[in-house]
Amino acid sequence: MRKLVLAILPVFLVGCIESSENERAKLAQGLVYCAEANPVSFNPQVTTTGSTIDIIANQLYDKLLSINPDSGEYQPELATSWDIENSGKNITFHLRKDVHFHTTDYFTPTRTLNADDVVFSFGRLFDVYNPYHFIGDANYPYFQSVGMDQLIRQVVKVDDYTVRFELFNAESSFLSNLATDFAVVTSKEYAQKLQQAGKETQFDQLPVGTGPYLFKSFLRDNLIRYHRNPHYWKHPVAMEQLVYDITTNGTSRIAKMLTKECDITAHPSATQLSFLQSREDIHVDKEANLNIGYWAFNTERPPFNDPLVRRALSYAVDVDKIMQAVFYGSGIAATSNLPPSSWAYVPQPELPQYDPQKAKELLEEAGYKDGFTMTLWAMPVSRIYNPNARKMAELIQSDLREIGVTAKIVEYEWNTFIERVGQHEHDSVLLGWAADTPDPDNFFTPLLSCTATFSGKNPSNWCNPEFDLLLTQALDTNDIEARKVFYKKAQEMIAAELPLMPIAHGLRFQASNTNIEGITLRPFGGISLAEARRKP
Repeated sequence: MRKLVLAILPVFLVGCIESSENERAKLAQGLVYCAEANPVSFNPQVTTTGSTIDIIANQLYDKLLSINPDSGEYQPELATSWDIENSGKNITFHLRKDVHFHTTDYFTPTRTLNADDVVFSFGRLFDVYNPYHFIGDANYPYFQSVGMDQLIRQVVKVDDYTVRFELFNAESSFLSNLATDFAVVTSKEYAQKLQQAGKETQFDQLPVGTGPYLFKSFLRDNLIRYHRNPHYWKHPVAMEQLVYDITTNGTSRIAKMLTKECDITAHPSATQLSFLQSREDIHVDKEANLNIGYWAFNTERPPFNDPLVRRALSYAVDVDKIMQAVFYGSGIAATSNLPPSSWAYVPQPELPQYDPQKAKELLEEAGYKDGFTMTLWAMPVSRIYNPNARKMAELIQSDLREIGVTAKIVEYEWNTFIERVGQHEHDSVLLGWAADTPDPDNFFTPLLSCTATFSGKNPSNWCNPEFDLLLTQALDTNDIEARKVFYKKAQEMIAAELPLMPIAHGLRFQASNTNIEGITLRPFGGISLAEARRKP
């Protein structure tokens, strides 16, 4: 995971030093969102961190197409239509006209979006001759983890408003991956301007997109300020500005909700829900989100390279206790890495159930009768799939102690945590994944494939060619029943090998003031505030 030092230029901080009276007047026409972490970047192409994607993707950018959360059908965005040709190896997109890029304090576009921007945006991901391919550390984690950088042969400009993706082979999840929050279209003209000035590294720090809001300022550990995009192509944007109040502590976020310092808060904990729901001035949304919280083992590091040890540790964990103490009824215990709402889900009876005696027997069989010492890394932020990783880690630590294993809990600031996990510095880690599309592949390839290992997005550090072959076979066909067979075998392999132990699927909650409307939680992907507004 790349570590970016986000530029903070004085010209962008004007809004941060305005008088409090002017600030209050402006925010009456705006929205304040209490966010749980700083963004690691302002370009979704270079990160998969959920807290960052929530802040930047749907607010600053647009993509070629999206997926209707109700019907599951593809729907036009920057592309008005597309044609699939050559047995699925060529996909031609017809682009929307009169889409304006943001005019900011640091960039004024001279033209609207066209095919050059699409070719540049996706060429950056795989084309070593693209001038921005190696900017930063050339890490595009989502696209690399699903192999899109190896799938796309070239992106061709047919004319100003037509672009063709030519693939090495047809893949059933290609359109789904283009519909994720990572597949945004950026400005080639802006990139060229920065290149001419020798300031290419600003491209991912000072964003220019086509989305409903445009970037104004960022003060680390404090706030992010966006202004309304007056030329947004889809519809008028109601809010004059959008402010993200960076508040890492969950209790503090709720306190700010109660004092009306925030209009919306991210991820209220399960323990706070009953109180919030009892208030007439606060509305709580709930969505059955496609996600998985898990305990991953670094399978390249002894003794976790032994499946017997991984199984022993998994038998030691009392998941029922975790569900009571961490989720408080806001989730369900996992019986596969796939959530039950996925069309490819098959429950796995081979997943270990709580049995400390069985755990001890397996440890002794593996040669660790007297146990060992290990690290257990816990996320410092609350996520849908794990509302309180520290609490979960303490429960697991206690369970492991009962079988003679000493676990040291490790925590870092969120961005540092993600970076170090990507470098596989951990023994084991509590993490999770919230789906970007309803396609089952989204729970396999980005998390457990060999390509995900190479890109640093496989926290298990597990590369199994037999497993990868199943995923490839599932992607080589559009036959749903055939794909189900391959994904059933993939789930069985995970249950047998246990590179990670599936723990729970969480519900997504969001609290907002009752005078705010136009915000809808979705079962996959990040949040959009494009239609947010205050009630009259």
